[in-house]
Amino acid sequence: MSNAPLNVLLIGSGGREHALAWKLAQSPRMGRLFAVPGNPGIGHEACLTALDPYDFPSVVRFCGENQIALVVVGPEAPLVAGLADALRAAGIAVFGPSKAAAALEGSKGFTKDLCIEAGIPTAAYRRFAEAESAKAYLREVGAPIVVKADGIAAGKGVVVATTLDEALEAVDACFGGAFGAAGAEVVIEALLVGEEASFFAICDGRTAISFGAAQDHKRVGDGDTGPNTGGMGAYSPAPVIDAAMEERVMAEIIRPTVAALAARGTPFSGVLFAGLMITEKGPELIEYNVRFGDPECQVLMLRLESDLLEILLAAAEGRLEGVTPRWRDEAALTVVMAAKGYPGDYRKGTPIEGIDDAEALPGVTVFQAGTAQKSLQLVAHGGRVLNVSATGATIAEAQARAYAGVDAIRWDDGFCRRDIGWRAIGR
Repeated sequence: MSNAPLNVLLIGSGGREHALAWKLAQSPRMGRLFAVPGNPGIGHEACLTALDPYDFPSVVRFCGENQIALVVVGPEAPLVAGLADALRAAGIAVFGPSKAAAALEGSKGFTKDLCIEAGIPTAAYRRFAEAESAKAYLREVGAPIVVKADGIAAGKGVVVATTLDEALEAVDACFGGAFGAAGAEVVIEALLVGEEASFFAICDGRTAISFGAAQDHKRVGDGDTGPNTGGMGAYSPAPVIDAAMEERVMAEIIRPTVAALAARGTPFSGVLFAGLMITEKGPELIEYNVRFGDPECQVLMLRLESDLLEILLAAAEGRLEGVTPRWRDEAALTVVMAAKGYPGDYRKGTPIEGIDDAEALPGVTVFQAGTAQKSLQLVAHGGRVLNVSATGATIAEAQARAYAGVDAIRWDDGFCRRDIGWRAIGR
């Protein structure tokens, strides 16, 4: 195998992509790293490029002109739209699944049907294409129950309804257009009881390797209160996923999924992100995503000792067998700083200072998510804006360091949860 430098194109602009860029840039084999569209933080690691990731011919042409050896696709939407297919058809190696395999995230109903076909443990469910039959079913089964928009809804299309009225409202919201095309179909499923965890596996179409676990904090407020968000913080490792549970997840959930998709002629290549509930019976699948979690990716990248570029390239080229990622003994924790008002309405353009001060603290790294550069001033440009992250000997130490980093940042319009990692520390 050659050790020649490789040029890489990274698609995306969030905290997840900043973490991927930060880790990819550390590879001894990295030539030039380009990012589309990127953000000011990613700009410290990569050459930012104005390219529309949905203009597939332009992306293919860019790859040819810049001798791109690997394209890494961060977010799910370009994958669901078929970007990986266009790149593969042009002979360009890509880390990310085909449009057909990306239906695992593009349609919750597709995933539930696949679970039944492959014998993968998951909650009982029904699919509905219109509101009245969905509501009739809800009146029959009652609450608590889970109502999901079938398609991609930026992590916000799931309602865990504790009352029948809440469930009925969720159905109305989906079919009433609250989630656009994502709500054209609804999946209603039984509520699983247990502890949630995020589990990751890297796949090359045939082989799947475990790639760590984390725990996310979905709700906006301390004590897991308030509405769901895209994620307010995470930590890794997840104590609930020990070595025995990891093997169960691989044997009962990940490998059967990879085998079922390969048997259908739509092999899965990329990262499988399994949202799990660890119940009394064992692991059960809540849902799949076909990209790294955000903010889980940030803590995985801080813990990963191996060369990320080599692993992603092996997956893209179908040679994962025998690859075993190495992890640091340290724990990692990230705190999301969001704009006041998130996940509702929030202001853009408010100034942020003190990132250098935060990163001067022991073990602290700040990944930028919803940021922009206005003249020489860094400003907020989204809902989730910064990922203040830290490593430590324990999750408690990583937590203390991350919050010291938060306190070093000067952003009047920002807020964060103050209890990220409570579950692990409570153990």
